[in-house]
Amino acid sequence: MLDKWYKEIEAMYDQMVEWRRHLHENPELSFQEVKTSQMIGDLLESFGIEVRRNVGGNGVVGKIYGAKPGKTIALRADFDALPIQDEKNVDFKSKVPGVMHACGHDGHTATLLAVAKVLQENSDDLAGNVVLLHQHAEELPPGGAIAMIEDGCLDGVDVVYGAHLASGSELGSVLFRIGPVSASSDTFELKIQGKGGHGASPHQTIDAIAVGAQIANQLKHIVSRRVNPQKPAVISIGSFHAGNAGNVIADTVELTGTVRTFDEDVRLLIEEEMEQLISGVCKAFHAEYEFSYTKGYPSTVNTADETNILENCLKDVLPESKLVKIEKPGMGGEDFSYYLQNRPGCFFSVGARNEEIDAVYPHHHPKFTFDESAMLHTAKIFLGLVDYYTNAEKKEALVNSSTI
Repeated sequence: MLDKWYKEIEAMYDQMVEWRRHLHENPELSFQEVKTSQMIGDLLESFGIEVRRNVGGNGVVGKIYGAKPGKTIALRADFDALPIQDEKNVDFKSKVPGVMHACGHDGHTATLLAVAKVLQENSDDLAGNVVLLHQHAEELPPGGAIAMIEDGCLDGVDVVYGAHLASGSELGSVLFRIGPVSASSDTFELKIQGKGGHGASPHQTIDAIAVGAQIANQLKHIVSRRVNPQKPAVISIGSFHAGNAGNVIADTVELTGTVRTFDEDVRLLIEEEMEQLISGVCKAFHAEYEFSYTKGYPSTVNTADETNILENCLKDVLPESKLVKIEKPGMGGEDFSYYLQNRPGCFFSVGARNEEIDAVYPHHHPKFTFDESAMLHTAKIFLGLVDYYTNAEKKEALVNSSTI
């Protein structure tokens, strides 16, 4: 059965590329993906798939019913773009000024559409169901995943899998691990209110810049002195704005930044410690402050059994040399984490780097692209996972041969 699916998905490669390039030319920002959502829903319906639109916003959920009862596996693809000017010199360059697919979401969507068509045409071979999670707004918190979950996208789902194309990894490789794969991604804003005045009379002022500089220097000590060194954490200030003249002491300073952690207790500790530190420094310098801490996506944590299953399915598709067990998780954020808070599953990356076509730039770069054949690799992995969950004999064999 799986060999048949592989042949059919290979025959759809050109169509996958066509879909991907259309999406790349016509990107839409997070929470604005009206036309993209329409395209996805229309295509799924044209395949004969049951479709629910406007799930949690612009999300689209398709469901493929197998001929026999069994488990329900969900597969996720995100489809929003980023506010970045496309600087690539390609025929399918973005037609929307200042907006581009710089993270591979166009490829994720094209891949899952092709997988959906193959599975729907072979639904008589399925013992169980497949839920297609086409998700909006991954790039912008609070993200689309949590709203789609609240709108019932995981109802009846037993396990959930998601893939991300990775321009920084060798073409054809697959990267995975049990446990955390991405960090929680929180943000903060701080406004310090001092008392402005002439640069020649600092004693008559409350120097907001001096206060802000003290806070900026002290925040890093929370990680080095208050957090367990065996538990990774990052506090980074991304902006510091104050003043507009060299001989005027600024009365206000505004800082923004991000906090990344894997451990929920560390996440709470850092928020509390930041508040105490800011309060103490401002009190010492007689300044007032407004501090806002916004929790973003939680850490994405893969469950053990589902990651074991992924690895064994990969062995049917890829040589051992292409399987990369990640030793340490990355500090980036991903709202696939919400799915894994609600269901067991696994989020993995598929290598898409190719220097020959200049697919070497990092995600969120103006020249980002990927080797489109990585979509075919991803599709085969998804099909392998569906085959596993709809084939009882194969499932028992894979569990017994688990090596992770």
